[in-house]
Amino acid sequence: MEGLPGRRAARGGARPAGAARRCARGLRRRRGARDRALSAQPTALGRATGGRRLVLWRHGRTTWNAEGRFQGQTDVDLDPTGVAQAERAGPMLAGLGPARVVASDLRRAQGTAAPLARATGLEVALDPGLRETHAGRWQGLRMAEIRERFPDEVARWDAGDPDVRPGGGESRRDVAARTTAALHRALEGVPDGGTVVAVTHGGAARIAVCAMLGWPTEVWNSLAVLSNCSWSLLAEGAHGWRLVEHGAGTLPEPVLSEEG
Repeated sequence: MEGLPGRRAARGGARPAGAARRCARGLRRRRGARDRALSAQPTALGRATGGRRLVLWRHGRTTWNAEGRFQGQTDVDLDPTGVAQAERAGPMLAGLGPARVVASDLRRAQGTAAPLARATGLEVALDPGLRETHAGRWQGLRMAEIRERFPDEVARWDAGDPDVRPGGGESRRDVAARTTAALHRALEGVPDGGTVVAVTHGGAARIAVCAMLGWPTEVWNSLAVLSNCSWSLLAEGAHGWRLVEHGAGTLPEPVLSEEG
């Protein structure tokens, strides 16, 4: 089998330069078509489901994400990697043809939404209801520091207790109430088949997805946290919302920090 290509080349002789150039151009066209198809993939996945669609998109990376610090509602900007992540993901999400884009009012969420706004021409509506969990005294600390200083709170947090208030801040039950209220506000007036993109945060997105799906609090921790600048896609059906995609938008990447 290995000799077959060689025999064909010997029989046909070397390809003329013009033929080689045409072959290269054809290869580039095929690669371009493949890349366009991959970029359009979220569109096909979303529109095939019917009903309204809801994308929960985690913001791009920040320096505190990279350092493993619990951001909570501290207003930290995207770092250069986070800006690049948003620039890559924004045009992909534009392929969904969103009817509305909303974002947390924290700067890292606004910066993530900006490329999508440019690609669609939509104005980004800001809603503090999409902010990350307020974590009080935990904010700004690395997880190792939090575990050392607040062991009892961390034990309840790791166990998925929906009522523990990290650092004296918000409980997960509180976050579920305000994020789902924000999402329902964003969905008001969006027709069947319309898509809303909500730019939010890692912990807030996980809680909001679970709450929108009606999952009991006992299983909320079973849903993986989104990596920076990836998203979940929910679709509305006859019996409520269902999860179509989770962690979409990038090749698998490690989650640098779970909340923030």
